Amino acid sequence: MKLLLILTGISILIFFIWFAIVSIKEKEPLATKRSLLIGFTLPIPYLLFGLEILPDIYWLDIIMLADIFLTLFILIIPIKGKHISGNENPNNRFDERNTMFSRKEITNKSKLQDDYYKLNPDKLKLDKQWQNQPGLMSEKSSMYSSLTFAAANASFFPIEQLRPFVNGTKNAIKREFTPEKLTKFIVNWSKKLGAVSVGFCNMQDYHYYLARGRGDVYGSKVEPKYNFGIALTIEMDKDFLATGPAGPTLMESARQYMNSGVIAVQIAKFIRELGYEARAHIDGNYEVIAPLVARDAGLGELGRMGLLMTPQLGPRVRLAVITTNIPVITNKRKPDYTVQDFCSICKKCADVCPSQAIQKGPISEMEGVLRWKINHEKCYGYWCATGTDCGRCMSVCPYSHPNNLLHNMVRWGIGNNWLFRRVALLMDDFFYGRKPKPTKVPDWMRVD
Repeated sequence: MKLLLILTGISILIFFIWFAIVSIKEKEPLATKRSLLIGFTLPIPYLLFGLEILPDIYWLDIIMLADIFLTLFILIIPIKGKHISGNENPNNRFDERNTMFSRKEITNKSKLQDDYYKLNPDKLKLDKQWQNQPGLMSEKSSMYSSLTFAAANASFFPIEQLRPFVNGTKNAIKREFTPEKLTKFIVNWSKKLGAVSVGFCNMQDYHYYLARGRGDVYGSKVEPKYNFGIALTIEMDKDFLATGPAGPTLMESARQYMNSGVIAVQIAKFIRELGYEARAHIDGNYEVIAPLVARDAGLGELGRMGLLMTPQLGPRVRLAVITTNIPVITNKRKPDYTVQDFCSICKKCADVCPSQAIQKGPISEMEGVLRWKINHEKCYGYWCATGTDCGRCMSVCPYSHPNNLLHNMVRWGIGNNWLFRRVALLMDDFFYGRKPKPTKVPDWMRVD
């Protein structure tokens, strides 16, 4: 009994020292301080009684051991909990012309603007609010920084140059490979190019936009002509995002849109070289709704903030998609309703959102789809005021912690146990703060 008390105390001490070391590496001062505080206080009674420094009280020894081991047992046994059932897939295809980026592009284009607001008069008053703001990446915006904004523009530039290469003519000679061989090659090559995860799905009508809303193809209908979708994720740097809504988050957003786009264009070109049709869908040039394709390809679930929540990095990713007719092995989606349950109790993204654009209420069916709906006008309005794409919701999400053993243990528990999810949220608030403040912009990025 005494030996077990001593070993328990030492184990607690070692765990929290490890936690502190990880937190130091992650530049989390609050988590470092509090993990050390607990690490050097919680083991004390176990060690005092185990080493018989305090008077021997047998029943108290039993209670102390039973308490910690029973708690651990309750937290690790599989208790998935219930999920809210409902239609997860849209009944109708979404029109890209209703996105904020499309509405921004037609601003001051009199005929397109007049035609749009005649069909959508409810959006006219909403849009005038953000149209009066300086605008995304504007020199007059509140977060303007010549260095970081110029760097972001430098990353957006090659994305524009990639536009002609998202599609192209396929090779007249078709090369035959087994679906298994092609799938394995695409996965491994994509990861070698920098992708974190890659998934495949059968394309559905709801994956496609109804009509295009950006560039020269504005208003053109989208034809659902591809059989398969390939989705890939690229990691966004946590330290850059932590500064949001300052300039570095815009830099990182642009950089990873560029990187994901470069990979997608290469994969699409590779497929066309083999004699099959393929189109890349990258920033500003989509015919599909990337988060829905990625979800159905098994890469994650949609959370409260409306972004894809991946198992390893939460929403801290950028997406690209390739649609193709080359035969591949598709992933069978296994819905993870624990994400929905965690998002329902967490609400950190909604609490810290500067524009209060993220819904705080329960998930419900909206327009025939079970989801949380973002107030896009508020969100984009804040972007137009600050000049950046903010990123606060991604930064504070408990799923966004680095992909390492410590946080993966927590992610496993969240996915395994209903009660663990609630305890994990309390612990995340305690160690990292309920409303953590943005970190400072690194000196090398500042304009003095």
